[in-house]
Amino acid sequence: MLYNDTKAQDFTRRRQAAVSCMQDYDIRFRGFCNIWNGEKKMSYADQLFINMCRDILENGTSTEGEKVRPRWEDGSSAYTIKKFGVVNRYDLRKEFPAITLRKTALKSCMDEILWIYQKKSSNIHDLNSHVWDEWADETGSIGKAYGYQIGVKSKYKEGMMDQMDRVLFDLKNNPFSRRIMTNTYVHADLSEMHLYPCAYGVTYNVTQGPGEDRLTLNMVLNQRSQDVLAANNWNVCQYAILLMMVAQTCGMIPGELLHVIADAHIYDRHVDIIRELISRETYPAPKVRLNPDVKDFYSFTTADLIVEDYQAGPQVKNIPIAV
Repeated sequence: MLYNDTKAQDFTRRRQAAVSCMQDYDIRFRGFCNIWNGEKKMSYADQLFINMCRDILENGTSTEGEKVRPRWEDGSSAYTIKKFGVVNRYDLRKEFPAITLRKTALKSCMDEILWIYQKKSSNIHDLNSHVWDEWADETGSIGKAYGYQIGVKSKYKEGMMDQMDRVLFDLKNNPFSRRIMTNTYVHADLSEMHLYPCAYGVTYNVTQGPGEDRLTLNMVLNQRSQDVLAANNWNVCQYAILLMMVAQTCGMIPGELLHVIADAHIYDRHVDIIRELISRETYPAPKVRLNPDVKDFYSFTTADLIVEDYQAGPQVKNIPIAV
């Protein structure tokens, strides 16, 4: 199916307009940074998100006219502006990485991460949101994806363990191991997954600085593909919460989250939405913590996530999702 010339020209015009808007925003952004003081500032997650979006729109490459899998609801091809190898680093010791341009549903983020790593489920009936409804079959299953893979047991010299139990075992018994990770991108099962995993690999790494009594737990999140508007801060926040839960379970301090995205993209029908979103006023990062009484990873619930002072812009409604 060839890409319609009129659509291609419209996509190009909107991209050029977005770049012009980014240049204007850059001037205003520097002004905000000079005016705002320590009492009111932009969250670090906002800074990273805005800069990432600007970089994709200004320096990314387009897939228009190419053979692509995703489709819009009307059946037309969903093209993107993409950037290869985006890497963002967040330090949870400084602030929680939630954007304030719009509010990220932190309880729902946590619910999905519990669905995958605690319940080890791949059935949407175990999930309290509808983010996976498009990929579920009549039984609610999304196939052998995500939670299913975390729950698969393997044989170790210490006995049979699934992936999450192995992570917890190693962090408690051999915290400086460089082999503490999970992986949901299992080639043998891809044909039975309704969607290949996007955020697929997590690596845990423990550090201890000079004079520090407690260990610090850090995480690398590897992601093959990301819809920046729909999923970027959602993924960042949910894996920040996972890092916090695992650290608390193991008596460690949650440290850095390194997010590696192979293909970070903005869909053609999201360009104008992104342009408006990153022009908004920003606020300080919210205060996010866990119920300190919970010490068992499998005892956490969304009620144990405590969110305070989360001021944010209005929600973006009716975002078109490419499937």
